[in-house]
Formats: sequence, structure tokens, C-alpha cells
Amino acid sequence: MKKIFPLIVVLISLSVIGILFIQMSWINNAIKLKHEEFQRGVETALSQARKSIQSSFLYKSHSFFPNEESSQSYLKYNFTVQNNFTRDELKSIIDSNLKQNRVKEPFEFCITDFFKNIVFESDGFRVTDLHNALSRELSPKDSYSSQETLYLIISEDKNQIIREMAWMIVASVVFTTIIILAFAVTVRTLFNQKKLSEIKSDFINNMTHELKTPLATISLAIDALTNERVIHDTSKIRIYSEMIKEENKRMNKQVEKILQAARLEKEEIKLNLQQMDAHAVISKVVDNLTLQIQEKSGTFRLKLDAPNHTIQADEVHFSNIIFNLLDNAMKYATNAPYIEVSTLNVKNGMLAIRIKDNGIGMDRETQARIFEKFYRAHTGNLHNVKGFGLGLSYVKAIVEAHDGTIRVESTPGKGSTFTIQMPVE
Repeated sequence: MKKIFPLIVVLISLSVIGILFIQMSWINNAIKLKHEEFQRGVETALSQARKSIQSSFLYKSHSFFPNEESSQSYLKYNFTVQNNFTRDELKSIIDSNLKQNRVKEPFEFCITDFFKNIVFESDGFRVTDLHNALSRELSPKDSYSSQETLYLIISEDKNQIIREMAWMIVASVVFTTIIILAFAVTVRTLFNQKKLSEIKSDFINNMTHELKTPLATISLAIDALTNERVIHDTSKIRIYSEMIKEENKRMNKQVEKILQAARLEKEEIKLNLQQMDAHAVISKVVDNLTLQIQEKSGTFRLKLDAPNHTIQADEVHFSNIIFNLLDNAMKYATNAPYIEVSTLNVKNGMLAIRIKDNGIGMDRETQARIFEKFYRAHTGNLHNVKGFGLGLSYVKAIVEAHDGTIRVESTPGKGSTFTIQMPVE
């Protein structure tokens, strides 16, 4: 997995870059084709305008031409736009032929004689434009009449090209964005899968350790019970039996945690909501943990000052929330644990319960992931912390099921503060 994962990311990255390059090349080529199409349209329009002017000249001559040869001969000796066309007529012919070739941009034109003298010009045409203008001979080849040339100035509207290709460009951008988003989701999914794989391995290792220890203790106790010297000693039988009972409870507790996590994931936990005194529940949980904290030379301090502390909650799950947070505070204490539990009513009509400890604290990365299922914070040189990493994920799920919120503030080496807010009655 470690080798395949980077390879997949690299291949997908190269594919996306390749697609982007092809898309950009395609758009660039399409713009070039549009430009060439425009140029061809103008060139064709010029040729057609020449024919249209010649045809109009023949029509104005009121002469009869039995064939093409006779008409070309007449043009060769007599064609001229001077005294036969007005400027507006010429402009109309040019405009008509441009539009027939899908050229709609504004234009300027002029017509010069054999000596390059301007005989017709549009209002916006300037003499300096002659060098940049497209030209077309109006008179037939080897004409004996006046040699006249049509000059046309027309600027290609780049924005018009973009507008004509707008749907293509938009579609390209949309589909490229979809591909990039799909790539991002794929990479994110791969990272999540990699993380889940690591979490799964950690969970299996933790579960094996947590279940192996009580099983080993039970096995030793059973071996002791079958010993000839113990089997007739009632006091020792009672001790070993109690040991088996406690280790069995411990295993059941660990299995229940796993089952509870599974039920939470399937949203199968149903809350038995009832009115209760939050202070009374907190005090009861603290009393139950007093012996454990005294064994570690630690202390609890209660500052239950909230005037309104009646909540609608499931007593079992609410007790578990407080127990898990206090149990974590004791687990992650480096010295004698000092845990402060306080309550107050906040402005949004909620009861705030704060549990502050003097433990090892957490960095920002750990704080961001502390409520993830199976995640366990790194404890440095502290090796006595056991569990599956399910406690805080359970706490968060139950708090939110009660329409409450939970957040954590922590500084490495200075302890952590968990704040729960729950609606009051």
C-alpha cells in the first residue's frame, strides 16, 4: 500500500495535467481556426464584391452580352467605377458580401485609380491605412480601361471570437473543474483509506492487548484454583474467584464499548430522555471515582454554580459522558491529577459543564482529531494509557444527540479543558 499509494497519486496528477494541457491546446487551436475562418471570409467577400461591382456595372450599361466572353471584353475596354457608382452603392455591395461570409465587423474602404489617387473613400478611411489594408483589383486583367483597386480595412474583433466560442470554453472549464474536483476527492479518499487502514491496525493491536491481559490473568487464576495447595484454602479460592470476576467484568466492559460504538455508527442508540438534576449526576460520578483519584494522590474540585441545572437527558448516557471525560483526565495526568468540574449558565440558554485538568495537554493536530473514532493521542513517554480510542467519539455523539455541543481547549504540558453545553429546562 505504501508503494502503490504514491504511484496512484502521481499517475492521476499526470493525467489531470495532461487533460488540462490538451484542453488549453484545443481552445487555442479553436481560436486559431476561427481567426483563419475570419480571414478566409474577408478574402472571399473581397473577391465576391469585385464580381458584384463588375456585374452591377454591366447591368448599368444597358447592353446585351450573348456570352461570358463578350461581357469580359466589354469590361476590359470600358470598366470604371467613376461616374457609374456612388460611394453608398459601393459600400452597400461590400457590406452585403461581407455579411454573406459571416463577417459582421465594421469596415472602411477606398478605391484608387491607376495612379493610386483615391476616387472613392468611406468617412473613416485614412490615407495611412493603405499600407495595412487588404486589396483587390476591380478591373479585369490586361484591362485597357482605368486600373482601379479596392482597399478594405477591417479589424478582427477578438471578443467576438470568444463570444462565439463561449459555450465551448464554458463547457471545457466546467468539465475540467469536474475532473479536478474528482481528482481531489479521489486523493482525499485515498488518504482517508490509508488513515483508516492505520487506525484499523492500531485498533486491532489495542483490542488484542486489552483482551489478552484479562484473559492471561483469568488463565493464571484458574491454574491457581486447580493447585492442590489452593483448592482446600477457602480464602485463596475467594481471592482468585474475585480476580476472575473482576477481569471478566473488565472484558465485558471493553466488548460493550466496541458494541456501543457499532450501535452509534448505525444510529441504533435510543435515548430515554427525562428531567434530571445535572449537578446530582455529576456529583455521583465524582463520588464513584474518588477512590481511583485518591490512589493517584489526586483531587477533584467541584464548582457547581449554575443556578439552572435541570436538563432533559438520558441518565445513563449523561453519566457516561461525565465518566469518560473524568476518566480521560485521570489517565493523561503525569503527576497527581487535579481535576476541576464547574458549571454555569450561558447566554444562549444552555448549561455549560467544564472539566479542566492538569494533564499532558494536546497540540492543535490532536485537538482537531480527538473526537474521531479509534483515534488516540500520542502520550510521549507515558505508557499507562489504555483503551480503543472510542471514548471521546462516543461522548461527542451522545452530546450532539442531546442537541448539545462539545469543544476542547488545550496547551501541551498545561492540561486541557473540555466544555459541554446542553439545553436546560
